[in-house]
Amino acid sequence: MAETEAGSKVREYRTEELAEAAGIPVRTLRFYRERRLLPPPRREGRIAWYDDHHLARLRTIAALLERGHTLGGIAELTAAFEKGRDVGQLGELLGMGWSEETPVRLSPEALADYFEGEVTPENLAASLDLGYLATDGEEIVHVSRRLLDVSSALVREGVPLSAVLETGRRVREHADAMAALFTELITAHLGEEAVPRMRPLAKSVVEAELTMAMDRLHQAPAGESPGRAEPPQAPSS
Repeated sequence: MAETEAGSKVREYRTEELAEAAGIPVRTLRFYRERRLLPPPRREGRIAWYDDHHLARLRTIAALLERGHTLGGIAELTAAFEKGRDVGQLGELLGMGWSEETPVRLSPEALADYFEGEVTPENLAASLDLGYLATDGEEIVHVSRRLLDVSSALVREGVPLSAVLETGRRVREHADAMAALFTELITAHLGEEAVPRMRPLAKSVVEAELTMAMDRLHQAPAGESPGRAEPPQAPSS
């Protein structure tokens, strides 16, 4: 354990320990370091010491690779952050296009405060896998202020963060299917260039349908359940 200037303890890893924690071969870790995808380790003689920020970066790399990004693209993202690019450009770099979501920079301590001690390695890995989090040096970037605030509110109400993340994963499956429905509808009748312009209409339909669906669930007689809805299927072309 190393000690920060504030006196708090920071867990540290040797090269082999970090590779094992990240689930990658040592040679892969060294390759990432050579490509400057990882910040330099702390040196103590000939020993390289890494910490949880390096582990978070490795998990970010794994999550981005899983989402189809190349190592070159990840290197560009890393370099952009290290040169101080505005966090608002994170969406473009991560392939989020014209998303309306506002990314948020957080220190690890601030993230822990949001979720009242539930930022476990497992929950952190799940968030990275979902693409909710990325790392920038010693800071963490959450891709959506709204999702951050909603997740934090649910945890404060007593919902475990692991359950919030699993529900987020399931919601995304439904959201992807609904996005496909609207995109195919608009593209078929108005052309692909109309999709950004029609987004507010699609958003209104989804919000209205969700509100009515929750009303139906709430008003269902005791003992009755409308059943678990299956994700909507996109129309076949």
